[in-house]
Amino acid sequence: MRTNIVIDENLIKEALKLSGLKTKKEVVNLALKEFVENRKRKNLLELKGKIKFDVDYDYKKMRESK
Repeated sequence: MRTNIVIDENLIKEALKLSGLKTKKEVVNLALKEFVENRKRKNLLELKGKIKFDVDYDYKKMRESK
């Protein structure tokens, strides 16, 4: 999808330098990908302490059945 946006030029230059990427498009795509991955990870952390595990679950036995 083609989109025109105004981006802080200093931020782009720094991102290009840090990432080693060659184009602004690559930097923006990487930034969006990392943003999405980080948000998904954060959402998983919100589940901490909310999931009840079966104390009798035997993961070793499940491995043997394969």
